[in-house]
Formats: sequence, structure tokens, C-alpha cells
Amino acid sequence: MKVLVFAEADSGVPVTSTLEMLTKARELGDVEAAYVGTGADALATAVGEYGATKLYTADPGGSLTGVVGASLVAKVVETAAPDLVLFAQTYDGRDAISRLSARIDRPVLTNGYSVTVNGDAVSVGAQVFGGTVLVETQFTGPAPYLAAIRPKSFAAEPSGGAAAAVEQVELGETGRGTEAKVLDHHVEEREGPKLEEATIVVSGGRGLGSAEAFDPLVDELAKLLNGASGASRAIVDAGWVPYSKQVGQTGKTVKPKLYIALGISGATQHLVGMKGSDNIIAVNKDAEAPIFSVADLGIVGDVQKVVPKLIEALKARS
Repeated sequence: MKVLVFAEADSGVPVTSTLEMLTKARELGDVEAAYVGTGADALATAVGEYGATKLYTADPGGSLTGVVGASLVAKVVETAAPDLVLFAQTYDGRDAISRLSARIDRPVLTNGYSVTVNGDAVSVGAQVFGGTVLVETQFTGPAPYLAAIRPKSFAAEPSGGAAAAVEQVELGETGRGTEAKVLDHHVEEREGPKLEEATIVVSGGRGLGSAEAFDPLVDELAKLLNGASGASRAIVDAGWVPYSKQVGQTGKTVKPKLYIALGISGATQHLVGMKGSDNIIAVNKDAEAPIFSVADLGIVGDVQKVVPKLIEALKARS
């Protein structure tokens, strides 16, 4: 089977979700990648290390990545005939896969966490009803099969391969979609590691009591542990913290070595985004809170009293 991965990069470096999909694709068959952006030659070394033998690329020229990405992959489908095309469940990935679906008239399976190949049959596993039910859906009809995969679904493992061969693709007619232009980029300010890539994540929920409690409790503890701070949807919707911190089904998926949940009840939508963490510590004054069902260590207590003690102890040790 030939698998094409839609690669994404940040400052010329492949994002983690791309490396995860390349790793999975190696298990399924021959791997190639498609990339929209500049610096493809440098990117070819990284994607080659994770198994891609060829990197198809096109320069967006100021157009939206999803628009150019759909045109690029459609062209590759014509010439290279991949059996399966994998996209990350990101903003650009979702934009590109939806446009590609309409362009080549193929259905898509989204929100996947697994990909299985049995002969010519390809199936994608997904979570539904807030992660309480797992379903396995098999593609029917002709290839290529299009699937969008949630980040952190697979482990990223290098294969030690050589740099991928770079092939510039002439897109031809792209339609009116390229008339929309990106005028500027704004990088979100943050301290410490990115939330979705951090090895330690400290998240806060409505049990914090107020927006003013987030910085001295959640942010402070995250900084002391060299981790990233996150949040439940409840306090994001309440305007306490920006959406970029949201962990859960409609936010970011994290899989750190340590996840600390402070004042988070543990709704299934939140658990979907963090229950794959290696170790989970929960602090909640409600002993019946669902978060304790997935916690390795649970502390029944008021975060306003427990966390300051923990912060004090950590400062004393340092």
C-alpha cells in the first residue's frame, strides 16, 4: 500500500502530528509526503528520517494553506496514485482534506485515533459520544481513502531513513480559492513548552473558583515544574483563559508524562483529550468527581488550600 502524508511544519520543523503519522504510515506500506510552504529541502531530511521517500511540494505564495494543499494532493493523486492519504486533525489539515474531498469526489473519515489495513481494506477507529464509544469504520469504494487523525494518536519514532527526494509540483488551475491571501502571521505569546508537546501539563477547571486564581495556582505550578498550563472547556467558555489552553475533545489532545488536573470534574469531553497521559494526578473537593476514575493519584481537597502548599514545597526544594 502507498500512503501519502500531508505534512505540516512550524518554522521549518515538522510538527509532532506529522511525525506521528509518518511513523504509522511506515507500518502500513510505502510512504510519501506532501507539503505546502517554503524550505522543502530542509524539511526533506526530517520527513525522510521518519520514513518518507519523496516529498511533493508547492509554494502557497500567500494563499491559504488548505486551498493550495488540496490542489497539491489532488495533483499527486493523479500522478502517484496513493491508496491512503493521512491528514492531521488540525486547522490546515481539516481545511485541506475537506477541499480535497470535494475536488476528487471521495468521502472522508475524521477524528481518527487508529488506522488498520487488512489486505485492500482500510479502517479508521474514532471516538464518538464524547469518547464513551469507540467505532471502527471501513472505507468502501475506490481509493484513495482520506482520513484525518487526532494528534497524539501514535508515537513518533524515527527510522533513520535518508532525506526524501523533493519534487516541485505545478498545480495548474486552482480556482478562486487562491484569491484569498494571508496578509500577516501573529505568533501567540507563551512561556515554556507548547501545550500539546509538553511532558508535564497542569490544567485548571471551574473548581479554581475564579479567573484570578488561574495564574497563582495553575500557571505558577506549571512554571515550577517546567511544564505547560491548560484548561477545561468550562473556564475557556467563561472567558477565564484563551481557547489556546483548552484540553479536550474540542480543544487540544495532550499525552504528557504527568498531567495534573486542578478543580476539573472530568467530563468525558475533557477526558478524551488527556486520558492517554502516563500519570494523572487530580485535586478536587468532590470525592465523586469523574476525574478520579482515570487518576493514578487523587487528592480530595480544596485546590485553594492544596496547591499553595505544593507550590511552597517545590519552592523550598529549589
